Amino acid sequence: MGLLEQCEELFKTSNLYEVLGVCKGASDSEIRRGYYKVSLQVHPDRAPGDELATTKFQVLGKAYAVLADKDQRAVYDEQGIVDEESDTLDQDRNWEEHWRRLFPKITLQDILDFEKQYKGSDEEVEDLKRLYLQLEGDMDLIMESALCCTYEDEPRVKDILQKAIDAEEVPAYKAFTHESAKKKKNRKRKAEKESKEAEEMQKEMGLNSEDSLVAMIKQRQKSKEKGFNSLISDLEAKYCKKPAAGKKGKKK
Repeated sequence: MGLLEQCEELFKTSNLYEVLGVCKGASDSEIRRGYYKVSLQVHPDRAPGDELATTKFQVLGKAYAVLADKDQRAVYDEQGIVDEESDTLDQDRNWEEHWRRLFPKITLQDILDFEKQYKGSDEEVEDLKRLYLQLEGDMDLIMESALCCTYEDEPRVKDILQKAIDAEEVPAYKAFTHESAKKKKNRKRKAEKESKEAEEMQKEMGLNSEDSLVAMIKQRQKSKEKGFNSLISDLEAKYCKKPAAGKKGKKK
């Protein structure tokens, strides 16, 4: 399976720019920041319950590598294809090491500081509107994908999206405006279950206060924030398996 097909399967879009959450005319720094942000959601260090986390992380790295390479990006923009056999997408490349070179060691405090600055910002509002459009108002998927969000943030997220609907910035998808009570209840039940599992994890592992916070973030953010730190520095061998060979010239 080629890169674009993998993107479609894992990120629900074969558009590399959409995978990174940026527009086609994005600058190099904007593309890098897009990669930075999405890596918060798919890094294996922080997605222990996501069996596809490793694959998503590798595919994300390849998507960034294409758009960060001037020649590769030009070909993709013009023809809508990627060269699966190029050095940029070297199948032996260690994407974990590549990521760590781009983003030096990140501490727990760095993550918490980022979350504090991000929540309530114009950037978060734009990201939520983009997710709302991409996922057609499905709150289950929006809450799973939204950066730095837990179940406790749901009322705030809904308020942001409702204001965007009222301002006619986004359409009023029925999945959002007429969500069933059963679906809302199931989402709450799932969140409560994850919270309980996090507490049990702390007790079983005898974690101290800082480690407990790390464990809580890991469990709480499973399919949401998902990563972007170096709290566990020895996971390269476990998470960086060689990706399967792809085919050349897959179209969007």
